[in-house]
Amino acid sequence: MKGLYARIAIACIGIASGVLLISTITFILETHYHLKLYQSQDMNMTSLPTFDTHFEQALVQSVLWTAILGIVLAIVISLFVAKRITAPLIQMRSVAERMAKGELTSRTKVNGKDELADLGHSLNYLAEQLLLQEQLRKTMTADVAHELRTPLATLKSHMEAMIEGVWDPTAKRLESCFEEIERLRFLVGDLEQLTEVESPNFRLNIKEENVNSIVHHHIEASQAAYEKKGVRLLFHDGVNIQASLDKLRFGQIMVNLLSNALKFTPEGGKVNVAVTEQAQKVCISVSDTGIGIDEKELSFVFERFYRADKSRDRKSGGSGIGLTIVKKLVEAHGGTIEIRSQMGKGTTVEFCLPKSK
Repeated sequence: MKGLYARIAIACIGIASGVLLISTITFILETHYHLKLYQSQDMNMTSLPTFDTHFEQALVQSVLWTAILGIVLAIVISLFVAKRITAPLIQMRSVAERMAKGELTSRTKVNGKDELADLGHSLNYLAEQLLLQEQLRKTMTADVAHELRTPLATLKSHMEAMIEGVWDPTAKRLESCFEEIERLRFLVGDLEQLTEVESPNFRLNIKEENVNSIVHHHIEASQAAYEKKGVRLLFHDGVNIQASLDKLRFGQIMVNLLSNALKFTPEGGKVNVAVTEQAQKVCISVSDTGIGIDEKELSFVFERFYRADKSRDRKSGGSGIGLTIVKKLVEAHGGTIEIRSQMGKGTTVEFCLPKSK
């Protein structure tokens, strides 16, 4: 018997035994006092001294035996109660120790609806979250390795061919190597952004800003890339709308959405950006006339490294992290985001932020 079980058992035994002993001593002293008082007041000596003494001894012995049996019973009950109280805690400690060793599938049995049951539920929920995070970590590690492997393998084969003299280092082949390096650079940048957004210390610098002005700025910054590809970028500018937001993070959202729309819109297509006001929200939509996304894929597009068409997306330089970053930044602002799409007709991404936060 050790630890919490021993402390609870000793406390229960001590309290019960103490109460019994104090009650017994008090009863014996009171009985002795009243018998002596009776004898001193019995002027006629109608009672026999021998009987009085024997009666007092019998009474005291009965009380003492009762007290002893009570203490034994208190010990048994205390040990039982202490075991019932500490058994779930001991089991939870065992589960926690197994979790610490990596057995994240361990769970504690939960009985009843008291505080101990709540603690058991909390421990099981913690185990589920740790298991989920571990699965996400493994998935992310595998995805990052997969994303890095392709450009590195391409670079390696190109370099080996040029070193061994199989290929001449022409401008076209060097440009291909440069594109793979750029792909790696973008992937690392996206990973840095995602890590920053998911950090517990991540905070927004919220200020009152003109939404139309910020959107217009990023559209102008993207015009050159759109013109180069032959895609029209249109902005439906409405009335000036003020909202509380982080200008830098809002800019990251716009850059990701505009670059995504450009990636999947063929030459001759167009992208429409609109800012609208809805009750206490400001909504920004980016609609393209690109390749679209299959309806079955829509629920997965915000997951990290998810690609509906892996080969095509890799060719265009995407990492599969952009929309994940966008969703987390929108949610950090207290907003919502949704995506609508039809194969061959295009995609619309709309996010709404509260006007004041």
